[in-house]
Amino acid sequence: MPTASLTLFRHDGAGSRLWGLSRMALARPGLARLPGLRFWKLCGAGSGHGFSFRPDGRVWAILAVWEDLKAAEQGLQSPIWTRWRARAAESLSILMRPLTARGSWSGAQPFPPEPGPSHGPFAVLTRATVKPRALTAFWARVPEVNDRIGANPDVLFKIGIGEVPLLHQVTFSVWPDMAAMARFAHAPGPHAEAVTQVRQGDWFSEELYARFQVLGTQGQWSGMPPLTQPERIVA
Repeated sequence: MPTASLTLFRHDGAGSRLWGLSRMALARPGLARLPGLRFWKLCGAGSGHGFSFRPDGRVWAILAVWEDLKAAEQGLQSPIWTRWRARAAESLSILMRPLTARGSWSGAQPFPPEPGPSHGPFAVLTRATVKPRALTAFWARVPEVNDRIGANPDVLFKIGIGEVPLLHQVTFSVWPDMAAMARFAHAPGPHAEAVTQVRQGDWFSEELYARFQVLGTQGQWSGMPPLTQPERIVA
């Protein structure tokens, strides 16, 4: 069963932040050699609720897709992850099973879906390459949508990350069930209006939408784990 992981690292202090920034280049050769790792991306994060045109120099992320759950668990204990966790003030890894996916990322489909019985919590990942001509319109829409998801009591966890500031954007959120996820996605308001504008204006040159079953978490974020079910916490 292909397994995806998202690991976030938060660095405090100028030296630690600089070390985290250096990993964006220096970690790449090691990631390319890791057994069982099919796809990976190194990303920065936005400030505020996480999805913002202002980058947060404290937070860095590794998004990875593994051959199976065992490879993912072993990979998260490899030197790349353990050294990064040791230097970070806080870190969180979320393990997931891809359920549905459409679109592409760098010309590939990184999340081969595994349909079947599943239970919450669930995660949603959206990724887009914004066309330069649409940057102003796209980012004008972001604050209102960001505030709406930030105020949604159903959201268990949320963050915005990206490969290239402003142009290559990723949103990631965790929900207790599919119904809560659908209510936010389809309810009248800023999010639905933004989706309509994206389609009508042809704002993206590449996009991807994927849903996952959350298998477990490792570590914590903002002082507490984003999921409260201890039986789903990965040791």
